[in-house]
Amino acid sequence: MDLHLEGKRALVTGASRGLGYAIARGLAKEGARIALNSRNPENVAAAAQALRGETGAQVAPLVGDVSQVETPGRLVGEAAEALGGLDLLVTNSGGPPAGKFEDLDEAAWQKAVDLTLLSHVRLIQAALPYLRESRAASVLTVTSYSVKQPIPLLVLSNSVRAATVGLTKTLALELGADGIRFNSVLPAWTETERVTELMEARARANGTTPDEEKAKQSKESPLGRMAQPEELANAAVFLLSPAASYITGVMLSVDGGMYKGTL
Repeated sequence: MDLHLEGKRALVTGASRGLGYAIARGLAKEGARIALNSRNPENVAAAAQALRGETGAQVAPLVGDVSQVETPGRLVGEAAEALGGLDLLVTNSGGPPAGKFEDLDEAAWQKAVDLTLLSHVRLIQAALPYLRESRAASVLTVTSYSVKQPIPLLVLSNSVRAATVGLTKTLALELGADGIRFNSVLPAWTETERVTELMEARARANGTTPDEEKAKQSKESPLGRMAQPEELANAAVFLLSPAASYITGVMLSVDGGMYKGTL
């Protein structure tokens, strides 16, 4: 299937590794031009070089922490300048730390809101003028299947990501008339650096090993394993693409059947 992504201009945040990198790679392989963001200058430069080498795509590395108030607007402006506009926006960030409710103070909650909700808000606000000029405007928020089925020891993520899903659905309704589509992907346990860190946190809490925690978590999927980043990216790239032109307001679980509900 031709996804009609050749030459499309995409900003992907939180993309020097993990799910963000996998999505950027998937878009680049389809011919999109990419602005790639990370907080770490060395990491984002290396990621951009790797994408260029593999795909031959135009890739502009952008440095900035999306949890900071002034950064999202700057990143969007830099991406639009580097690419000559913007068609696609992927709002992705690292997740807040693991922990139990009673162990988290208000400062931790505020940091989680800035990182996991307001980063999406600020990026989308800044991107709207560019997206309104595009004939293939599409926004994808990266959240988690925890918005449907809370994950133990992730009360910050479980709570704040649910607000991002509400934002995504609302914007699909409000801005559909402007020709801008909004969807979200809800990954479950995927073999990324972030999940390795969470397995280590579980192991410390449970007195086990990270490998034991990974095996235990994998059993919750009917497929008996965690996902690979590329499997999430395949779904994300399709939703972003003009091939999905009549799909908006969708919260797509990519979870290997780990979510046990029917809705």
